[in-house]
Amino acid sequence: MSRRRILSAIAGIATAALAVPAFAAAPTAQAPTTTDAATFVSSYAGSPADEANTKAFYDAVMKSARAKQAKKGGSSAAVTVTYSAAAAPTFASEIAQSTQIWNNAVDNVTLVEGSDYDFNYREGNDPRGSYASTNGHGSGYIFLDYAQNQEYDSLRVTAHETGHVLGLPDHYSGPCSELMSGGGPGTSCTNPNPDAAERSKVEQLWANGLTTTGGTFKTVR
Repeated sequence: MSRRRILSAIAGIATAALAVPAFAAAPTAQAPTTTDAATFVSSYAGSPADEANTKAFYDAVMKSARAKQAKKGGSSAAVTVTYSAAAAPTFASEIAQSTQIWNNAVDNVTLVEGSDYDFNYREGNDPRGSYASTNGHGSGYIFLDYAQNQEYDSLRVTAHETGHVLGLPDHYSGPCSELMSGGGPGTSCTNPNPDAAERSKVEQLWANGLTTTGGTFKTVR
């Protein structure tokens, strides 16, 4: 498994990698066009350093969200984010269940399926395992690796990666009750639901609607 150091601490594009032993080629589907930028690194069962990197990413996104909310007087604006599951038919059930889990958990953002999408799900074999390449605020894509989804609970993996698209970092040292603890609790953990703190963070991040920041799309392995 490989890691890179965090390249930026500004809000924008991030990659949350779920690392597993190498298997086959990377996905070939095209990423959605975006102009947002920033990067962080994580893996499904990562190190303390990886966790610190994702926390730095989250802190930057949260700082930006709070600044925008304060500028608009703290007003709340619910947002609909559209996704496509067309490129991940094997995981159609897990995707539908994970998006419903998040829709039931939070009010400020709603995930709906559609062809004109903000982010999409993909499937295949990838040496990085499953991961999200995202700005942490609704754009990018989620890749679901076949092998890793056999090793770990597939619904938890899918809901976890969706959490990254909504702006949450990894917290490997957390218990199974935390969705973003990822593979930290081990393969026996099957909890697909965010806890109260994770739900609260997403609500805060989306309290001012969808953020847009200029920059260049980046993916970090």
